[in-house]
Amino acid sequence: MTASPITATLPEPLAGPGFGSYAADDVRWLLQDLKDAALEAPAQERERAIQSGEANYAESLPIEYLPSAEYEALYHEALERSGRRLAVAVGVVADLAIAARGGAPVFVSLARAGTPIGILMRRWAKRVRGIDAPHYTMSIVRGVGLDQTALRWLAAHHDPASVIFVDGWTGKGAIARELTAALALFAETDGVVFGDELAVLADPGHCVTIHGTREDYLIPSACLNSTVSGLVSRTVFNRRLIAENEFHGAKFYTELAGSDVSRAFLDAVCGYFPEVEADVAAGVAAAADEDRTPSWIGWKAVERISEEYGIGDVNLVKPGVGETTRVLLRRVPWKVLVRADAVNDVAHVLLLAEQRGVAIEVVPDLPYSCVGLIRPGLGATERTTTTTESAA
Repeated sequence: MTASPITATLPEPLAGPGFGSYAADDVRWLLQDLKDAALEAPAQERERAIQSGEANYAESLPIEYLPSAEYEALYHEALERSGRRLAVAVGVVADLAIAARGGAPVFVSLARAGTPIGILMRRWAKRVRGIDAPHYTMSIVRGVGLDQTALRWLAAHHDPASVIFVDGWTGKGAIARELTAALALFAETDGVVFGDELAVLADPGHCVTIHGTREDYLIPSACLNSTVSGLVSRTVFNRRLIAENEFHGAKFYTELAGSDVSRAFLDAVCGYFPEVEADVAAGVAAAADEDRTPSWIGWKAVERISEEYGIGDVNLVKPGVGETTRVLLRRVPWKVLVRADAVNDVAHVLLLAEQRGVAIEVVPDLPYSCVGLIRPGLGATERTTTTTESAA
């Protein structure tokens, strides 16, 4: 098949050690390195721009959070407590994904939360099932969609029918919906069809059919930022820096190497693989008998919370342990809601909230362990200020 002019000019993926602290065998990054760009901004400034509609959240980066010694200790405790359970969920979602792609999957994780999960799934496939599945990671941006250049690269190098997209968890299901819409658009514009099933480790929002668990428990890789994600930032889509036919971007924080636990996290979970095969087989068998049709209970809960708290924007309600952690690390948090019986399981969330002076409300009937609420009204304040300044 003759390469089209667009295919011929596609960029090449990045790999460690040149980009990211993961081994090149673990993942190839369908991203470009924005190491020289000044993208970090204070949370308050970013939040005003996002809520006012002046900028998409992916046009800049939050200042990278460096954990305190107390917080790092909570991370290690969480990994020790949930490592085996995590390994079971990895095996279940990996085996279901392998079956969904006829035994020969191409794992494509959604950066950044999906990347360590995609690596774990690749390692399970290779070490336990003897399947050497390629693994890439690419960008998806709410309100923008999937990186179209990355999709073209995948279509040029692999059978689209073998590709399965991977993420860490679902919250209310916004990314699952974004994925479906982006792939439908790509089929329309490029004539290439990818399956829109999203494989996730945890699906507390009941948004996908391929998942390792629907429990909303702490995934230790959600506790930290780049230091558990290959020292890579979350992805950036900024047209000042990214041209047509270029990948979305990210930064490689080499200066944080001394705090990096990315490989140690993977090795800790993989260490449980030999002892969880029976549990994984039971989980896969149970999945065959379950009705896994998405019910979107997470989305419904978020709509209810948005109304009850007078927020008026579901994008400011972030359900689940992983999403609540992100709110506290990256955004301007307002409140954290915690389910009464989950208080002991979200110690790291409570610590972060305490450190940032964020109110905590214990709620008896949450469908999630916790929910993070972003402070509303910042965009309106910014719009008023901007208008006044312009008039002056």
